[in-house]
Order: sequence, then C-alpha cells, then structure tokens
Amino acid sequence: MKKNHRSWLYPIILLGLVLFITSSCDKDDEETPTNTVSDADGNVYKTVTIGTQTWMAENLKTTKYNDGTSIPLVTDNAAWDNLTTPGYCWYNNNEAANKTTYGALYNWYTVNTGKLAPTGWHVPTDAEWKTLEIYLGMTIAQADEIAWRGTDQGTQLKNTSGWNSGGNGTNTSGFAGLPGGSRQQAGAFDYIGNYGSWCVSTEKDDIFVWGREVSNDQDNVFRGYSYKQWGFSVRCVKDN
Repeated sequence: MKKNHRSWLYPIILLGLVLFITSSCDKDDEETPTNTVSDADGNVYKTVTIGTQTWMAENLKTTKYNDGTSIPLVTDNAAWDNLTTPGYCWYNNNEAANKTTYGALYNWYTVNTGKLAPTGWHVPTDAEWKTLEIYLGMTIAQADEIAWRGTDQGTQLKNTSGWNSGGNGTNTSGFAGLPGGSRQQAGAFDYIGNYGSWCVSTEKDDIFVWGREVSNDQDNVFRGYSYKQWGFSVRCVKDN
C-alpha cells in the first residue's frame, strides 16, 4: 500500500508543480504594466480607469500631432494673443523647468484639429468631463452648473503633492491633477502651483470654449469658458 501511495504522490507533485508554474506565469502576465499610452514624440503616459472612462493620469506634452506633423511653438506674447490657428507653449516658455511635471499648454485651435491626442484617444468633451464628475459624486444638476460646483470632486482629482499653500488633494480618483497654470490674455502666464486648468473640446460659441479648473484653495471643480486663444493643459480620454 505504501508503494501505491508513492505512485500517486509523484503525479500529484508533478501536477502541483505545473499548476504553480502556470499560476506564476499568469501572475507575471497580470503584473506587466499595460496602463500606459505613448504620443507621437514617444512620451509615455500613465493612464487610469475612472468609472467607464480611461483617462491619462498625466498632462499631455507632445510637440507633434498623431500623424507626426509638428505643432507650432509660439513664444511671443502678442503672437499668442492673436492666434486663430493651432499653437502650443511651455509655461514661462521654459521647457526644461516645466515639461516633465506639467506638460504643455495648448490653445483650442490645436485641440480642434482632432489630431492632438494619441491615436485611439481624444480630448474630452464637456459631457465627458461631466461623466467623470458625476462618477466622483457630483449630482447631474451640479454638473450642469457654471462656476465652482460639487463638493470634494476637486480634492479627489488633485494629486497628493505639488500644490501650493497646503492645497494638495487625496487623488482618490487616480487622476493625479497638478497645477500647471495657463497662458491667458496678451500671452501672460498665470497661476502655476495654484490652478490646474484643462481644455475641453466643446465650443460654447464662436468666441469661447468650455474648460475645467481645480484650485489649491477649493475642494470642488470649476466649469466655465475662456477665449479659444488661451492655453491650458490637456488630458486625453480613451475612445470607446
């Protein structure tokens, strides 16, 4: 009987070893990072799934459209203010200091080409931002309002570090929002460290475009509109 038990033991050990190896391989496959996306410049971005949407967890910093053509870099203040065509810049025209952390600032005309986001991704619409905000707990009525809305959705979107005056968030959403500032009227750069402002693809009218903003001194999210010439950070969302 002992011999028979040993004859069963070997196949069991062998089967266990096979299952262990298979399980280990599956685990390795599961741990291989797949939650990234690359742009035309080769920059690699972390991504995060929030509800039914997958978002970039970093600001866009590409200098090329997804077809490989270059986006015009505009540094002159007057030229930026008068643009009615695509353009991008770095905050304070300082790529070395701001590219890695905050990404680039793009005007709406760049967004409107439909080629700014990596292939398979796009710049979110006003409605897609509302979907994100509602998933984080904002009511539909609040999402439709203008100005500061909701409760702690801004705190959920903000990164746990990088904000001035103790204005860090919890980043429970995984969005990891940072205060990249903006480029506004007459080409002036404003609010880095205090405000994160993101361009939305949806036009309000011929002059204005919708946008979103979070602040170091607010817990909620600002929905408003700005001139199409102004430059804001961009987050992309994956196509359905």
